[in-house]
Amino acid sequence: MDDRHEASKQAAEPSESRSAASSSLGNETVKPATPSPIVLPSSEIVEQGPALGIDGAPLPEGEEPSMRDRLRTLLIGKPRDLQDKSIFTHVSLVAFLAWVGLGADGLSSSCYGPAEAFHILGEEHRYLAIFLALAIAVTVFIISACYSHIIEAFPSGGGGYLVASKLLGPKIGVVSGCALLVDYVLTITVSISAAGDALFGLVGPGWFDSPWKLYAEFLAIFVLIVLNLRGIKESVQLLMPIFLVFLLTHLVLIAGSVSINLPAAGTVAKDIAANVHAGLRDPKFGPLAMFLLFLKAYSLGAGTYTGLEAVSNSMPVMREPRVPTAQRTMRYMAFSLAFTAGGLMVAYLLLNIPSETTTTLNHVLADRFVQEIGLQGHWLGWLFVVVTLISEGALLFVAAQTGFIDGPRILANMAHDSWMPRWFSNLSERLATHNGILLMGMAALGALWYTHGNVYVLVIMYSINVFLTFSLSMIGMCRHWYSLRRRHPLWRRRLALFGFGAVVCVSILCVTISEKFDEGGWRTIAVTLLCVGLCFAVNRYYRKVGQSVRRLDEMLGRLTTIGEPNMAEPDPNQPAAVILVGGYSGLGIHTMLNAIRFAPGHFKSFVFLSVGVIDSGNFKGSGAVESLREHCEESLHSYVDLGRRLGMPSTSVLSIGTDAVDELERDCLEIAHRFPKATFFAGQLVFQKDTWLHRFLHNQTAYSLQRRLQWAGVPMVILPTRVR
Repeated sequence: MDDRHEASKQAAEPSESRSAASSSLGNETVKPATPSPIVLPSSEIVEQGPALGIDGAPLPEGEEPSMRDRLRTLLIGKPRDLQDKSIFTHVSLVAFLAWVGLGADGLSSSCYGPAEAFHILGEEHRYLAIFLALAIAVTVFIISACYSHIIEAFPSGGGGYLVASKLLGPKIGVVSGCALLVDYVLTITVSISAAGDALFGLVGPGWFDSPWKLYAEFLAIFVLIVLNLRGIKESVQLLMPIFLVFLLTHLVLIAGSVSINLPAAGTVAKDIAANVHAGLRDPKFGPLAMFLLFLKAYSLGAGTYTGLEAVSNSMPVMREPRVPTAQRTMRYMAFSLAFTAGGLMVAYLLLNIPSETTTTLNHVLADRFVQEIGLQGHWLGWLFVVVTLISEGALLFVAAQTGFIDGPRILANMAHDSWMPRWFSNLSERLATHNGILLMGMAALGALWYTHGNVYVLVIMYSINVFLTFSLSMIGMCRHWYSLRRRHPLWRRRLALFGFGAVVCVSILCVTISEKFDEGGWRTIAVTLLCVGLCFAVNRYYRKVGQSVRRLDEMLGRLTTIGEPNMAEPDPNQPAAVILVGGYSGLGIHTMLNAIRFAPGHFKSFVFLSVGVIDSGNFKGSGAVESLREHCEESLHSYVDLGRRLGMPSTSVLSIGTDAVDELERDCLEIAHRFPKATFFAGQLVFQKDTWLHRFLHNQTAYSLQRRLQWAGVPMVILPTRVR
């Protein structure tokens, strides 16, 4: 997609949604619309007056905010000021805050990932836990190193979706993107469910099946939706104390468990060596069975590594300079996760924690640690256990934040590439990807309701997709570095790194699918395939509609005129045609020409109105607003130049915002005040058969604006462009 086309999608196109400004249908031809049979006086249009209520009294100039608006402002906050030059610093994250917001997913997985792997080993082969801890730490560092290089290669973000799209093809990219979307929905669900288990476990095991636990988990997801609608930075800062308490308590738990057993380190090592030797010589077990058991435990504990890809998916929220900030965040995540996950595995082994318990393994570990240091029954020991478990439950709550940060951004990236409805790239007044946040939240609520918050069921469905994305990313980067073998001196080293990472990730993926498929992993695969199918259907629709609009660009984009341009300024006392346009295109020119046909000889000037819409595709840095403004001004200049060459005095009006309808309404009312005899025109793609699909995939900007202007007493005409 070229830069001009990408930027043109950001300008509000009242004639059609930004999603359809470059879409079309099959081999049918777009025909210029015939004006509606509305007769206006040829000499003058009735002058506007103030809008009147049903009692004949003028409507008030401004209305008090409704209760709904006041509640929305209280929960979500006031709109961001796009004129503020430092606005990007208010919605971006430094490395430490990014570690809190994105690293919580990885750290929280240590609450169930190592426990799942330790459970597979069983009591008889628990001695393999020391090797499992080492394997976990090595895998974390390998995946982190790979993603640090992915960040260098793709500094604009996009993560696994963008890597697969660019290096393996758009269709493979869609598979990777859909896999991540499903995985982030499950990230939210499993994190909230595990948090419920940890917190309600303090009350007693009987509360695990209580309906109040499920209600509390529903409420937690609603709270996260509201927090993220306020903005990423605000939600991360609010949750930061939870993250720090978790780190402190688990540092004490792991370091304390190791310190207690440090004098007996030699004895522990001898016992492990003896058990390994006995296992290898056991005729009923043997080396192959030991390896397969280890591989199964290693693979089924793969949930530990989820979240490592989050940084590469969230580059747009990183503080400048983005790449160093993101790589520093990756280092924080790698060391903290390797220490916590590997350390907990070692602690289970050293303190003889049973693999089968009625509560969580970490609960048993905390109790055993307090007992070992002689604080059992003391209020300090009780307080440490309670704070540790509460911090775990709270961190799992924070971990769900990753799904709300990265999921909507992947949706926005896919929407920009026409795989998802394009309104998923829209930003709210708080500069949050609100449509994506709401979708992720609703999907997580659905998954929670379907599984009744059962962590075991969710863990089975979990981690399959993230390793599908890991595998595709590693394979794509192998291809990338092999293509640079004659140009980059480090290609062998990087190719070896990504090659090894690909082998590890593909191996984990295959074992995970084979072990989890019959137990419920098929649900994850089925939902992912359904998502992929929907994406291909949406893309096919946009491509077909885009063909006709491009044909219109070809017909009208190079319109020639004869004669000298009329450089006069528009007369406010004369009838003016106000044309609502987006990027300079055949669709906007078509609307302008049909406005002339609508009332021949009546209008004496043109006013071109455009709104540059800030969305997730163009708001990627402190200069985003100015860049968008420059592009929109260039498009408006082309319209004004064409209007003058047609012999009409012309001018333009531009504003920048996040909501096209709100900005257009404000500008239209100001123009109506300046040009009392103005009539407003917007174009709209119309289809032979209006279906729910058209309404779902295209916005209704023109109709929404028309309703608002009619209420204000301002005339607006929608001119159709028919697409058969």
